[in-house]
Amino acid sequence: MGEVIHKEPKTFSDFLRSIFKGIFEPIAAFLTRLGVKPDAVTLSGLVGHIVAGYLVIVGHMTAAGIVTLIMAPVDFLDGTMARMSGTSSILGAFVDSVTDRYSELILLGCLLAYFLQKQDWISCLGIYAAAAGSILVSYIRSKAEGLGFDAKIGLLSRVERYIILVPAMIFNYPMVGIWIIAVLANFTALQRIWHVRQQYFASVAHKE
Repeated sequence: MGEVIHKEPKTFSDFLRSIFKGIFEPIAAFLTRLGVKPDAVTLSGLVGHIVAGYLVIVGHMTAAGIVTLIMAPVDFLDGTMARMSGTSSILGAFVDSVTDRYSELILLGCLLAYFLQKQDWISCLGIYAAAAGSILVSYIRSKAEGLGFDAKIGLLSRVERYIILVPAMIFNYPMVGIWIIAVLANFTALQRIWHVRQQYFASVAHKE
């Protein structure tokens, strides 16, 4: 089993959490007092992405981008609520992570459906590459951590992907964002693979 040699680096998501902590904590506390459960907030994010996906398919790209923008803070809010209410659990973290993957794939799948209607095969290829890269970024981290390594690095985690895609959708240039994600998400996957490889050989050398 690998030994984690490097200190876990801070990601852009961690940076945003620290910046907006003062905003999300009062909202989380208010919702908790109302009796709203963190899982309900998590699922509301999924529903919001389904609505955004529908708007994409019917051609309302700007509206879809705005809905996605509104749903974006949910990823921070549900975790904050769980911590503040003392209901954090492995199952809750699992549900949150799986829901995030579904939300992202729903949005990308609906973009794929939109461009399939237009028979724009080049754009469809770009969306496939973006989806593959996005999933690989998450999978590599999960697999690496399961083996005892750290893979929380890279240019394009989920937050960065949304920062690129949402404005592109709002201004009705979704493929600009998609192609950036297609390139940089796959580059991030390769970064994480290389990072794990370095840790593996470092752990082997350490044992010797």
